[in-house]
Amino acid sequence: MLISVQSLPIFVTTRDKFVKDYYAYYKTVYGYHLRSLNSNNGWTLASPLAFMNAPILAYSDEIRSAVMVVYGDKAHSFYMGKDAFAKLKGDNKEFVVVPSANHTDLYDQMAKIPFDKIIAFFHQNLK
Repeated sequence: MLISVQSLPIFVTTRDKFVKDYYAYYKTVYGYHLRSLNSNNGWTLASPLAFMNAPILAYSDEIRSAVMVVYGDKAHSFYMGKDAFAKLKGDNKEFVVVPSANHTDLYDQMAKIPFDKIIAFFHQNLK
C-alpha cells in the first residue's frame, strides 16, 4: 500500500514566509503542475529515505570541479548555500547572491536570474 503525505498545506495558516512563498508557487496556477511533488500529495513516506543516507555536505570538500552556488538573499535556505560553499576547495568556485530573491523566485523569474554571471562562469570553467 502506498501512503502519501501532503508536502504543503491546502490553506496557508503559518507565519513562516518560506512556506507562504512555496504555497504561492506550487499551490496556485503560477507553479502548479499535476505531477509536481510539491503541488500534490506526491511525497510518500518513503520518498525522503534516499536523502537520509546521503549526507549532502559530507564530501563537498573533495569536489575539484568548478562550482557555482546561486542563492537569493531572501531564501530560507541561504545559510545552507553558504555552508556548502565554505566547504568547497580551490579557486574555481563562485557564490552568487541574488538581491531580493527567495528560493522560488529563481525558478522562472528571468529578470532575477543572473544569466550573465552563469554564462561567464561556464565560459571560464567549461573548457
